[in-house]
Amino acid sequence: MAQDPENEEEQQDRGSIDPSHDFDMVTLYSSLGVDAEMEADFIHGVLESNGIPSIVVRGAEYPVLGYEVQAPRSRVAEAERLIAEAQAAGPEAAAEAEAASEETP
Repeated sequence: MAQDPENEEEQQDRGSIDPSHDFDMVTLYSSLGVDAEMEADFIHGVLESNGIPSIVVRGAEYPVLGYEVQAPRSRVAEAERLIAEAQAAGPEAAAEAEAASEETP
């Protein structure tokens, strides 16, 4: 069968799977609030723009289920720091960054 390893090299590759929990996804944000979708998208954007993989968990057909943002366990401390910095900077910093990105060199 196609999924059965046919040689020793393929069998050895199977042993190289990382069984650690470093890549387990951890919830950084969870909300049922009215602005939960915007906040989740904001957090997701901050993380992704800083190289931290993240996912937004949402019930598209059932917004009453709320929104979550998850990131790998190994990057949680860094992600929390970035989120706190972005929230402390506030909307003024976002407006400045957007204006700077629109300037022509």
